[in-house]
Amino acid sequence: MSVSIQRLFDLSGRAALLTGATGYLGRALADALAEAGARVVVSSRNVENARSVASMLGGPEAGRHLAVCLDHLDDASIERGFEDAVSQAGRIDILVNNGHDAVGADWSTVTAEQFQRQLANLTGYFLLARRLRDHAVAQQRPASVILLGSMYGVVGSYPDAYAGICAASPVAYHALKGGIVHLTRHLAVYWAPDGVRVNCLSPGPFPHPQAPPEMVERLKRKSPMGRMGAPHELKGAIVFLASDASSYVTGQNLIVDGGWTAW
Repeated sequence: MSVSIQRLFDLSGRAALLTGATGYLGRALADALAEAGARVVVSSRNVENARSVASMLGGPEAGRHLAVCLDHLDDASIERGFEDAVSQAGRIDILVNNGHDAVGADWSTVTAEQFQRQLANLTGYFLLARRLRDHAVAQQRPASVILLGSMYGVVGSYPDAYAGICAASPVAYHALKGGIVHLTRHLAVYWAPDGVRVNCLSPGPFPHPQAPPEMVERLKRKSPMGRMGAPHELKGAIVFLASDASSYVTGQNLIVDGGWTAW
């Protein structure tokens, strides 16, 4: 049976819960899902911020996007937030774990408490993903889980990109993102029989506009493409992983990095 490319990428009739949608890259991910036809449930620890983003999303469901309060570092908040999302949207078909509680300290100064808090992001990703899996199985519907990793979950950083400008790339961040990549593989093989796909989207160098300019210039010199990524360059990848265009893809880490990890 032939299925058109338009239908494969169409998310109409599906609901997507996206954590961290109020952030720099999260907003582009939210826009992409909405433009592809999904009804997006924006989550944030600050529900007013979530409502603000939801109100600005377009696509076929413009004006009907939703918001919930959810802190993925808090078990009880995960449960409440997910139930609220289901209550408002009717069901959740797509989960994008993008929220991130950052720790800026590098290997030379990070404390045990800071390191553990950074790894707690991974715990939250798992608990929320498991909640979506159980929901999908109860609904007897397929689902897609997408975890946000990083190229720094696959390769180490270049110390000279940061030297003399700012702290080194945080060691706890690298440990976290490496864990997310492998969590993806583990959950994918267990949940494939349930019709729940689990994939990872790993951005490469997408520095925030407030990042030190000299550091950005050094990163550009390390990139095969000689430039940094723009948020909209993640939109195609997230829709691919969320939609039927990737219906036979699970347990994979899609790296969008301008060729960085090809060195």
